[in-house]
Amino acid sequence: MNELFGREVYFKCENLQKVGAFKVRGALNALLSLPASSGDVVTHSSGNHGAALAWAARKLGKKAYVICPTNASRFKRDAIERYGGILVDCGPAIAQRETALQSFLQERAATFVPPYDHADIIAGQGTATLELIEDVPQLREVWVPIGGGGLASGAVIAAGGRCDVVGCEPELARDAHDSLAAGRLLPSLPPTSIADGLLASLGQLNFEILRTAHVPVRLVSEDEIRDATVLIWRVLKIVIEPSSAVPVAAALKDDRSTDDPIAIILSGGNVEPKLSV
Repeated sequence: MNELFGREVYFKCENLQKVGAFKVRGALNALLSLPASSGDVVTHSSGNHGAALAWAARKLGKKAYVICPTNASRFKRDAIERYGGILVDCGPAIAQRETALQSFLQERAATFVPPYDHADIIAGQGTATLELIEDVPQLREVWVPIGGGGLASGAVIAAGGRCDVVGCEPELARDAHDSLAAGRLLPSLPPTSIADGLLASLGQLNFEILRTAHVPVRLVSEDEIRDATVLIWRVLKIVIEPSSAVPVAAALKDDRSTDDPIAIILSGGNVEPKLSV
């Protein structure tokens, strides 16, 4: 892999994390930060955050309701229920998720735990980068995928200037890239990427953190995402989902002349295996 990347590269394998994604870090931190008297929780999610919240809530003796698009990955919807989450169906658009959330909160007493645009979520996600820097202090860059921006903004805070953070997005879901270039939060395009974990709109708090830190965002095509996914499967012999492959694809085509060591956060591995015989 070092030869392919042209430098020393380290991988943070969050695909091996509880519920198969980094999202469990933020979910658990957010729930542990709630008042002891708080009851059930609710969120909206297309998969990984919902499963993480369900797992964390069950550990703490709470119910977790997850407002989830009906067109979300069947594999990820099943995972939410397997970890104890209660699915509440909604439409695919972000606006439909938020409308369903407001309707739910009017009918039930529950605490909303945002999927990414919240300080406790960001702090939890930042522990992945904190561990990286503790393990590999010579790192110069950490490459991370950007969906809602919790992982990337947490990385910025955890890095604290000790290394740079490079954000990565699919070309078909590039609202973070365009927002940071414009200097203001822009509405997301209708995202259709194979990287289904990165289809959320960039959060306001996350935008401000990334903008202040001048985080660059690299874009990759759908074919590049597919190729990088297969590369990790074949060479590292571990399963990642396409969202995790986005920073892999971006780092592979980085043409700067440098041999500084970098790390890539493999954000999750929740993809349904399909075997053709």
